[in-house]
Amino acid sequence: MHSILVQDYMQKDPVAFASNTNLLQVVHKLLAARVTGAPVIDEQRRVIGFVSEQDCIKEILQGAFYCEEPPIVASVMTSQVISFAPGNSIVEIAQIMISHKPKNYPVVSEGKLVGLISRRDVLAALLDNDEDCYLRAK
Repeated sequence: MHSILVQDYMQKDPVAFASNTNLLQVVHKLLAARVTGAPVIDEQRRVIGFVSEQDCIKEILQGAFYCEEPPIVASVMTSQVISFAPGNSIVEIAQIMISHKPKNYPVVSEGKLVGLISRRDVLAALLDNDEDCYLRAK
């Protein structure tokens, strides 16, 4: 298999949130964009966290039960974020995805968010670039 790069398969204009975004707004945007999570960024587009559907469920459920105001995303986001560079290998990322939980990873260049790479993107890249092997096997 030849070298396949993140930059060729990443989502180039990903959904991202400011740390003070209301969690209901986060959920609406995640659902509309059909993504399971998104980076949280500062004013310079540096990734400072990541929020997933799973992070939101507990808070939204609790808020609905107690009729509370939703918190801001900074209070539920994960601050330890695995990210990749556009020049990283898809094969390397696929191996990391096997043993790590997130389904989406921010793509960062020069410290700033430039994209998002998901399990779906990685699978598409692997299939696109390994079709010859599958065709020979039939």
